[in-house]
Amino acid sequence: MEVPTLKLTDNILSQRVSTFLSDFILDDQRSDRVLEVFETELETGMKNGLEGSSLQMENTYVPDLINGTEEGQFLALDLGGTNFRVILLEMKAGKIVREEVQYYQVPEEKRLGPGEDLFDFLAVCIYDFTDKLALGDSCQSLPLGFTFSFPMTQTALNQGVLVSWTKSFNCPGVVGKDVVGLLNHSLAKVKPDNQKNLTIEVVAILNDTTGTLVKGAYDRPNTCIGLILGTGCNGAYFERSENVLRWHGGKYDCKNVIIDPEFGAFGDNGCLDFIKTQFDKAIDVSSLLPQSFTYEKYFAGKYIGELARIVMVGMNKERLLFPCQDVEGLLIKDAFPSTMLTEVVEDNLNQSTERTINVLKKFSANCSPDDALIVQHICVVISERAALLVGIPMAVFLRRMRTQEGHIAVTGSLYKCHPTLKARMEYFIRKYYPEWKGESFLSDDGSGKGAGLIAAIARRLGI
Repeated sequence: MEVPTLKLTDNILSQRVSTFLSDFILDDQRSDRVLEVFETELETGMKNGLEGSSLQMENTYVPDLINGTEEGQFLALDLGGTNFRVILLEMKAGKIVREEVQYYQVPEEKRLGPGEDLFDFLAVCIYDFTDKLALGDSCQSLPLGFTFSFPMTQTALNQGVLVSWTKSFNCPGVVGKDVVGLLNHSLAKVKPDNQKNLTIEVVAILNDTTGTLVKGAYDRPNTCIGLILGTGCNGAYFERSENVLRWHGGKYDCKNVIIDPEFGAFGDNGCLDFIKTQFDKAIDVSSLLPQSFTYEKYFAGKYIGELARIVMVGMNKERLLFPCQDVEGLLIKDAFPSTMLTEVVEDNLNQSTERTINVLKKFSANCSPDDALIVQHICVVISERAALLVGIPMAVFLRRMRTQEGHIAVTGSLYKCHPTLKARMEYFIRKYYPEWKGESFLSDDGSGKGAGLIAAIARRLGI
């Protein structure tokens, strides 16, 4: 890691602050070890999944990308929270020529009631959408791609078994069942008479990471990785099918298949404890799911600002920051979100402290120039470690694919808003894979358009 030297009016204070943050600085030896452990966990995960590895390495059964021959109309259902979307894509020669979208809200009684009621409700909304667009006026079949942003295991492109509900959903009778089958059953059950000539079939289930890769490849050829870098973190990449050992229901005749590593959980088994600081431990203990999603807690948008806040509180106790001041506001959990961290880093990038001081007025009425510089240094150090830890898995995936030209499609607020993360992540990727000539780029709506595109791919391949 390369962190600028902190220069304060008090040299002794500079040294003490640097010492305080030293555990965040990953030297080459520890960085190399992170990469080696990731590769080991990946290989174990490819063979056994979560048995013996913290990387799930889930087979998504998506074997291809848009190739320019896709034609017709395709639906997408994007369910990940209280609001969901139904989308229509119309394609000609592999290009989207029409797009329609409708938003719906899942009421609490559907989110907490019997699972059958939830899927019936989703089906009713889908038919409401197709009715408004008069898609049932002629006899036709509409393939649907289903983005289902909950933990699941896939046994086929169109089979996904729910592992557990998260967020605000807790419908009994669904865990352990194939949600595609449940939705297809509801689509047949609640079909209205005025659309009896319309056949809607769920042909693919995916998460937003897989959708980001497919949508990114549609946006820019040679895209081979999809990366989520927002509130949480995950990535997907193309693996040679000969290396994929876990196929349910028979192996596809394909060269490659998209793998979802779920690497936000990298380190859940303790394999990364050698980089965990006391502040990372505090983040984990206070989180909703302790000892889970270990890797993303080092850098994801949900945690990175809180990590900086905890460090600031620790420095205040040591009288390194805001000495002899009442910083009660700083003691409140999540009082320093990632948006504040990115603003402070941008201020530092502009060689200014004006915006930093304005941010810190919320916590200290008397923020000195040195206080502002220390907070900037905290945010820069944490951001640099974040870029390194995101870059390492990307380098491993690119090396495995033996691609020098492959691009990385990224979605997420942290990537979009952080002023240095993109450049520093790419720097670390090239450090560990110098041959890489591609780049990362912003590609939104993998969960929506990506699902529709995968439905088009499934129809083309006859899967």
